[in-house]
Order: sequence, then structure tokens, then C-alpha cells
Amino acid sequence: MIELEEIPELHDPVVIAAFEGWNDAGEGATSAVSHLVQAWDAELVAAMDPEDFYDFQVNRPKIGTTDGKRTISWPTTRILLARDTPLGRDVILVLGIEPSIRWRTYSSELLAFAVHHGATLLVTLGALLADVPHSRPIPVSVSSEDASLRHAQDLERSTYEGPTGIIGVIADQAQQLDLPAMSAWAAVPHYAGGPPSPKAALALVSRLEELLGCVIDDEELVEAARAWEYGVDELAASDDEVAEYVQSLEQAQDTAELPEASGDAIAREFERYLRRRGGDSGDSGPGTPGSPGGSEPR
Repeated sequence: MIELEEIPELHDPVVIAAFEGWNDAGEGATSAVSHLVQAWDAELVAAMDPEDFYDFQVNRPKIGTTDGKRTISWPTTRILLARDTPLGRDVILVLGIEPSIRWRTYSSELLAFAVHHGATLLVTLGALLADVPHSRPIPVSVSSEDASLRHAQDLERSTYEGPTGIIGVIADQAQQLDLPAMSAWAAVPHYAGGPPSPKAALALVSRLEELLGCVIDDEELVEAARAWEYGVDELAASDDEVAEYVQSLEQAQDTAELPEASGDAIAREFERYLRRRGGDSGDSGPGTPGSPGGSEPR
């Protein structure tokens, strides 16, 4: 670990982490954390030593010109600190690349840094390709191995079995350290899975609002998600087979979620709508509680 700035005593910090690579379909997860870095004016405070964890033939350094000088930028994991956030607590943001080697040492160093600075919660973000339509809200699943978090947030344990990425390794080590952790994954339409995927990033940021009990400025993501959805609409309309396939996904998802179109699901969405507008429900008229304004992509 390379500490670049002196880190002050932190207030009840939460760690939010995302990693490029296998865990990051459409760059949805890293885009979400990058948005938080900008929204909360996070400052770079530390980085992992790339020499210890990366195969530079897989993740090659980049050369460019900075202030008239040729410089090399090495692949690494950056750690940024956001203070005075809407959470009322400090946030350590981890934005990195899945390491090539020494995963256990990498995870141990990262978590040791977090625990040393008083972290009380770890949230990892991921994105995966799935059979979901781009024209519907992006599903986000959240799981945790921590019983108290499952109870407080109404979460389930993950039932996935198979190959895992660095997120799985970090979550396992967090459990061994008794650091409460949860993982949120966005499902990215596989037929539109190329980066960027701002609608997936928006879905993750929106779910973070619910999990952490705060409002996050996401106007930039909302606009980008709307443009992305419009572009995929045009792509689907230009190919009859793709259009038919998207329609079948829409019908399947609508049928599966029909029971959720009432009760708690509507209440949660309407509360979120009010929070995002400062609690005033009379400013623009929400239309129906389940679809605030009818225009904002989710």
C-alpha cells in the first residue's frame, strides 16, 4: 500500500469498492464509483503498488503527454476519501483493476487499510451480463453473509456457486475479519453489454441510496442513461430479430414482476421520488407512484 496523503481520523467510514474486469460488465460498477468520486469531491489518498499485483502484459501501462512531458501511467487500484457526504459519515472509495496475481495478499492489504482507518461497513459493486431488457429498470441484487445486515436491509445470502472474481475474495476475507459486508450486482442486457452502460451505473447508485439512507446527486447519470436507452432502442428497431427478442424479454420480465407492482414496491419508489425532490410532492406531479414523472430511466 502506498499512502499518498496523510489521512485524518475518520468518522464511521464506509468502504465502497468496484473493480474493472470480470466483475464489471459494461463498466457499470466502476462507472458508479467514478460518479461518486465526482459527486462527493473525493481526493486520492492511497494506491496499491502495481508492481506487486499486476501482469503488465495483461494490463499494460499507458504512455501519454502531461504538461509537455511524456509520462507513463501504471495500472493500479486507487483509494479515495470523501468527507462531508450526504451519509453523515466519511466514505472510502476504492476504484481499481482486478489484480493478476496474489489475490489473497491484495485483499488483505486493502482490508487492513480499511480496518486501520475505522471502516465499519464494506459495500462492493459488480455488474454482470444477463437476459434482461434494456427498456426496463435494471435489476440489482444485493446479498450479504452478515446476519445483522440481512435483517436490517432485508437481504438474502448469495446462492451462487462457481468461479469468482476479486469481489468474492474480498467479501470472504471481510467475513473473516468480522467486517460487515454486502455486495450489489447490476444485471446488464447481454445484447447491449459493451461499455459504457450508464443505466447499470444509475441502478447501482439508486440502490446505494436505499442501502445507505441518503440522496445522491445523479443528474448526470440520468441524462446518460436516457441517451443510452434511446441508442439501444434505435439499434433494436433496425433489426427485426433483435426487436422480437427484446419484446420477449420485456414480456417475461413484466409477467415475473407483476405481483411486485403494488404494496411495498410502489411505496419504496414513491418515497425515493419524494426524497430526490426534497420532500415536496407538488413541484411537478409524479404521475403514478410507480413511475415518477414517467421519464427518468432506472
